[in-house]
Amino acid sequence: MSVQVSFTQKHKRQKKRFENFKTVVVTIAAIIFAAIFLLPTILTFTNSFMSAAEISANYGSVFATTEKGGKVFISKTVNLKFIPDMVTFNQYFTVLFKSPEYLFKFWNSVIYVGPIVVIQLLIATLASYGFARYSGKLKNAIFFAYIIMMLMPYQVTLVPNFLVSRAIGIYGTRWAIWLPGMFSPFAVYLLTKFMKRIPTEVMEAASIDGANEWYIFSRVCMPLCKGGIASIAILVFFDYWNMVEQPLILLPDADMHPLSVFLSKINAGEISLAFAVAVIYLVPPLLIFLYGEDYLVEGISYQGGIKG
Repeated sequence: MSVQVSFTQKHKRQKKRFENFKTVVVTIAAIIFAAIFLLPTILTFTNSFMSAAEISANYGSVFATTEKGGKVFISKTVNLKFIPDMVTFNQYFTVLFKSPEYLFKFWNSVIYVGPIVVIQLLIATLASYGFARYSGKLKNAIFFAYIIMMLMPYQVTLVPNFLVSRAIGIYGTRWAIWLPGMFSPFAVYLLTKFMKRIPTEVMEAASIDGANEWYIFSRVCMPLCKGGIASIAILVFFDYWNMVEQPLILLPDADMHPLSVFLSKINAGEISLAFAVAVIYLVPPLLIFLYGEDYLVEGISYQGGIKG
């Protein structure tokens, strides 16, 4: 009996050591992958505190152009440097105070993305409630059309959007960006799937108690979808904050372009500001993600059901 007990204890110790070893290996692997993933962001942030001369010395060959405006072959190794020789805030001072064009483009991005997120969610909540609450052949046909539209890459719809915007007279205005974004099927599709996971008994119980449709929608359905709405809002914000093709096609006036387009046009004479502008551009998505991380996780894992 004592031999059997000793063998069992030895087996448990070996199993525990193996589990500890596996935990250490997984943790080290996760740290390595996280470091690789964060490397570009860290590089951008630290390089934003470099002087213009140091940035040109390290990365000038990447941005070098020929006399005709073409790119040149990089004949030497680019020096990826994480720690500046001398920390300076001149890049941020130039962007924030000496070059209002950058902040103007930043607020262009805010003006485009804010109304798109708000109106798209408003339309999505109302439409999704109808799709999830009622059934019928017409509803199924409309929802199928939403799915087809969502599966189409937005690059495919750029030409139709261009033609329609020209036809209705909004080409070259902010409405050419707002309208396609506000009526995007992405939020409707996801929120409908989210609402369909709400037990029908909950809504039927509210109806039996005498609640009307607006009460069920606003007081029963919406609180249960809070996580889904927040997660969809974050995804929609990220999508339109980084848009490039739509402004290039629908806005011929460069002064109306958002910062996402302007970042790709920084020329060789402004490479010292590229890192500082990129950091400023990253601030809103980063803050929104950090603030809404719990909602995003809840929206993915909760799936609209009733918590036990």
